Amino acid sequence: MYLIRGLQNIKLFKQKFANSQICATIGNFDGLHIGHQHILSAIKKHAEEKNFSTMVFFTEPHASEYFSNNHDAADTPTRICPWREKFELLQDFGIDFAFFLKFNLSLTKMTPEDFISQVLERVNLEYLQVGDDFRFGKDRTGDYEMLKDWGIDKKISVSATPTVKINDRRVSSTWIREALAKSEFKLAEELLGRPYTFSGKVVYGNQLGRTIGIPTANLWMPKQRLPVQGVFAVKCKLVDKHLYGIANMGTRPTVDGESPVLEVHLFDFNKNIYGQRLEIEFIKKIRDERKFDNINLLKQQIHKDIDIAKDTLKLI
Repeated sequence: MYLIRGLQNIKLFKQKFANSQICATIGNFDGLHIGHQHILSAIKKHAEEKNFSTMVFFTEPHASEYFSNNHDAADTPTRICPWREKFELLQDFGIDFAFFLKFNLSLTKMTPEDFISQVLERVNLEYLQVGDDFRFGKDRTGDYEMLKDWGIDKKISVSATPTVKINDRRVSSTWIREALAKSEFKLAEELLGRPYTFSGKVVYGNQLGRTIGIPTANLWMPKQRLPVQGVFAVKCKLVDKHLYGIANMGTRPTVDGESPVLEVHLFDFNKNIYGQRLEIEFIKKIRDERKFDNINLLKQQIHKDIDIAKDTLKLI
């Protein structure tokens, strides 16, 4: 999949792929859930029928993150997956081109008409598919009807994908965040069409785990918060090796931590994996994170958590 990094790189894209006729869609696609997948399947089907290429215009950061006035990490909106993972999911889905649009002041001031002329009309667009509730442009004044009228004028097919529902509720990233915040991982899996996971590079931490005999792998965290918090039984994947463990997602209040950290203790594993990517699948929440009076009490609790996690994962 070819990535177009911003409007400034359209010219280079057009030079490389001058003859590509495009079937596209637009959105943030946080989580790439089954509703998103329904839209992607539609543009892929149309592209295959016409021998066109597929393109996804996606924005970063999410609008709610950009407009959040409170920059306290505890109050910023959560993210189902960072943009790198979003890119990889789109690639796995078989999309040909991903068009990255930075959600910034310039984009928020762009009228729907400007968005159409400065973005959509600068690629060889033949077909555009959006959700039936899609809004765009300054103050979200652009909608599907506007795009449809534009398409008729420019001889570009524009279609809307009906909302995907489960139990009469619209499948959305918001619903998935709610499910993950409540540790309802089976529901999240149903909405995502796959288990919820987070993957990140293993980085150096403060080495506290090793000093108490419970070594942990610390994962690099994006600036956006994950929608999970607490101590969890987890399944992990390291390249092609499957492992089990216990994870803590939080600020580690016992040692006066401030920034959110995801640390994982892998069972029956003691290798140097710094710099490698580790994928975490959250299976079940064991408890909320809390502050202990001293490190010994924390160590005792972690051993209890390990027993619970192993029992949950059927490792005992």
